[in-house]
Amino acid sequence: MRGRTWAGAVLVLGVQLQAFWLAAAVEVYTPKEVVAVNGTNQRLKCTFSSSSPISQQLSVTWNFQPEDMSSHEPVFYYLKEPHKPPSGRFKERVTWDGNVERNDVSIMIWNLQPTDNGTFTCQVTNSPDVYGTIGQVRLRVVQKVNFSEIHFLAVAIGSASVLMIIVVAVVIICRQRRRKAQEKRTEVADAELKEKESLKRREEKEDSPLED
Repeated sequence: MRGRTWAGAVLVLGVQLQAFWLAAAVEVYTPKEVVAVNGTNQRLKCTFSSSSPISQQLSVTWNFQPEDMSSHEPVFYYLKEPHKPPSGRFKERVTWDGNVERNDVSIMIWNLQPTDNGTFTCQVTNSPDVYGTIGQVRLRVVQKVNFSEIHFLAVAIGSASVLMIIVVAVVIICRQRRRKAQEKRTEVADAELKEKESLKRREEKEDSPLED
């Protein structure tokens, strides 16, 4: 009996610990993918939710993994205050753009380059909530659109707009013609009905007996 009681107590304790872990976990939210133009700046948004009030021990860790799947690189760290990376590709190109009081731990990457293509991870701990999800956002840096591409895009948009105007005009004209045709058929039907009624009254008058 003692063995069964002990096993039951362990099982109940395990369930309670699992429930506590799920309740105390930090949930992190990031967009799945961000596309930015080469040479511009991009805000990497990261927000979180925690079952505990925001504490002085709240920490935020941003890391980066290039597309070639090489080792992770530190990007940014927050603990009581922002801490820029002491070295690496983002040393002079990353700034804090969050507000922990609003559950926002976003950062800003400046002067984006094609070598910045890869996956950024955002991890938040808020003691006693030290476990939870890790946000992942894939960054794609594209080249600037040249003049020929802009010209082609403008022509394509203009052509589509003209085509849309033509289609709308044709639809309006067809509807107007259909309405006029319907009105004309209604007028003809009314005229025919009036003529039949008039003919019927005339026939009834002719067929009625003459008064003495």
